[in-house]
Amino acid sequence: MSTFSKDFLWGGAVAAHQLEGGWQAGGKGVSLADVMTAGDNETPREITDGIIPGKNYPNHEAIDFYGHYKDDVKLFAELGLKCFRTSIAWTRIFPNGDEDEPNEAGLKFYDDLFDELLKYNIEPVITLSHFEMPYHLVTEYGGWRNRKLIDFFVKFAKVVFKRYQNKVKYWMTFNEINNQTGLNKWGLFTNSGILVQPDEDAEKVMYQAGHYEAVASALAVQIGHQINPKFQIGCMLAMGPTYAATTSPKDAMKAERAMQANYWFGDVQCKGRYPGWLKRYFERKNFDLDITLEDLDVIKAGTVDYIGFSYYASHVIKADDNEPEDYMTPLHNHEVKNPALERSDWGWEIDPVGLRYSMNWFSDRYDLPLFIVENGFGAFDKKDENGQIHDDYRMDYLRRHIEQMKLAVDVDGVDLMGYTPWGFIDLVSAGTGQMDKRYGMIYVDKNDAGEGTLKRGKKDSFAWYHQVIESNGENLA
Repeated sequence: MSTFSKDFLWGGAVAAHQLEGGWQAGGKGVSLADVMTAGDNETPREITDGIIPGKNYPNHEAIDFYGHYKDDVKLFAELGLKCFRTSIAWTRIFPNGDEDEPNEAGLKFYDDLFDELLKYNIEPVITLSHFEMPYHLVTEYGGWRNRKLIDFFVKFAKVVFKRYQNKVKYWMTFNEINNQTGLNKWGLFTNSGILVQPDEDAEKVMYQAGHYEAVASALAVQIGHQINPKFQIGCMLAMGPTYAATTSPKDAMKAERAMQANYWFGDVQCKGRYPGWLKRYFERKNFDLDITLEDLDVIKAGTVDYIGFSYYASHVIKADDNEPEDYMTPLHNHEVKNPALERSDWGWEIDPVGLRYSMNWFSDRYDLPLFIVENGFGAFDKKDENGQIHDDYRMDYLRRHIEQMKLAVDVDGVDLMGYTPWGFIDLVSAGTGQMDKRYGMIYVDKNDAGEGTLKRGKKDSFAWYHQVIESNGENLA
């Protein structure tokens, strides 16, 4: 008997801005991703003031899925995918974000894409906002620091829910909504379109934007269920569990508070309320946020159906000698390396057991079905003399994580809907803007400099993942 149900959603995950390209095709507007340059493991991506000639913006072409989607979907079917997680580029539907009417050419593109997927019995799993909100909403409204964005997002959600109500069943609202809790420029910009000014309290700005996004998510959930009661609409959280560095009770408390501070979005989106510790924190900090009683009613009524989450690595934290009573030290947490774990080419700790730990943590806290919608291994892939890529390291990474998934389901009783490894086709890295940081089982001929034919090819992991899906997770050899 298989660990996973017969309708388990084996698939792969991408995001529109990281693979579609066609950044001005079909009336598409400029997104946040379109003003982010290429970087690497040592050089952060630059956020430019609009498009600057001569700069390298890798998302503009990406891997041109926009022009290759029919052949690509055929390849996805050959891989055996049961589902395909991607996002709808907001700027294809509302190029500036504040128009009265949607862009028909953009809507038609996703009609055609979803039809192509369904032709091969591949379920679309769609994220509404995946680091690609309209840049116009940043320049004209200040991004999610502005309450007006709730209405713009809800209009966008309503349009696509209605348009694709008979083609898409599985939805998520905001990708990795909690990534902005790190408060760095990259996180606040990609999640919320906010560049914090020198005279602003970045933490207060983040909490205010996060609240508006939570309200927008809850409203979208309610509208989606009205349009089609069969919709399954989830949140999407970036999960990286935090362990205590030692057996010290202070380290344990620090790790607990780090988890609470990173996953309060889960409390709001799954339980429909703010946690008590955070409300007290707002009071102590005198944030005086714009949170209305009506907002709280909306949040309570708009809880999600499942938890989508990404999992790549775990973290270890140590309390400092002068920890405050609330154990909150944003941007100054003392993280340490875990000597028990190996690391990837990008310094990410590889911790398969951490995935099982995460699944149990979510299940215990929220009692909702789980959907692992990102998990993968970024590496420098090298071709042999025959042009083949033997990526045993990728298969090993995925195998070890799937084994822990099985234990979470078999031994721990976790309700798991599906698994979509990240970047199963090579694409532009969101973090670095690189192509050479490859996650895929499908190779795309393009490098960091933007050179290449865009030709697709199969790595060894392609055949391996095909057998995993075909055996419903039983054959991991």
